[in-house]
Amino acid sequence: MVNELQHNEWSGKTDGLPWMQRSLIVMFRIMPLWLLYSVMSIVVPFYMIFNRKGYKSMYQFFRKRFNYGVLKAFGNVYMNHFRFGQIILDRFGVYAGKKYSFITDGQALMDELETHPEGFVSLSSHVGNYEIAGYSLKPKSKRFNALVYAGETATVMENRQRLLSQNNMSMIPVKADMSHLFAMNDAVDNGEIVSMPADRVFGSQKAADCMFFGEKARFPIGAFALAAQKNISVLAVFVMKEGVKRYHAYVREIHCDRQAKVREQINQLAQAFANNLEEIVRKYPTQWFNYFDFWKQ
Repeated sequence: MVNELQHNEWSGKTDGLPWMQRSLIVMFRIMPLWLLYSVMSIVVPFYMIFNRKGYKSMYQFFRKRFNYGVLKAFGNVYMNHFRFGQIILDRFGVYAGKKYSFITDGQALMDELETHPEGFVSLSSHVGNYEIAGYSLKPKSKRFNALVYAGETATVMENRQRLLSQNNMSMIPVKADMSHLFAMNDAVDNGEIVSMPADRVFGSQKAADCMFFGEKARFPIGAFALAAQKNISVLAVFVMKEGVKRYHAYVREIHCDRQAKVREQINQLAQAFANNLEEIVRKYPTQWFNYFDFWKQ
């Protein structure tokens, strides 16, 4: 069933065999974070060589979307891969028990919505390290349900489940039989939080064309359709790396005209999310981790 959900541009699966991932967790327990970062900085160029498709897409991203020159674009491609490596290492660092600090802009929005009886949607994207916030920032009252790719490695899924369950959070695996749609609806109807990525067309091919970096790109409408049909609030959450063990979380509310027709509300929410995502990517350009031509989906 998982194979039916494979995307022709990306796998959605963390690199490495299970024994390698388990070994990495053990290493984190005995080695300092800076040392693992240093080793990774040497490995990154070789990874770029063997992942030429991803390298080329990022190079074109910096050249076309930021108008960088050849050398600056190349330097940012390296930093992008290095940042991505740090994000992955930080995830396994949390599995091993390491702690990270967070600065949060917009926490009051999340706190306010938690006082309401209605559920709401929290949107993530493939920038920064959204997942790490789920292991450190706890909902105060509502249950948090995270939509996740069901084809991840057993090591990642087991550690996700262990850590999320400690914070009143649960996973909703995306499945080819679309049973996750019923789980999402049930969670919202029970006044809970549903979290899902909103920057990749995945599973259902329904999408909205939004202006993004000056050109139309396709954004999946699932999260926006759920919010419009249920008349519930939508938050966009971006968790960006700013130091060795420091992250900055941005919480933004996404608005639309609730008097408009449902389809128009969906389009407005999608465009509002795209605007917020572009603002964050411009602020943290090396933390954009969509390694394919996003505008050619």
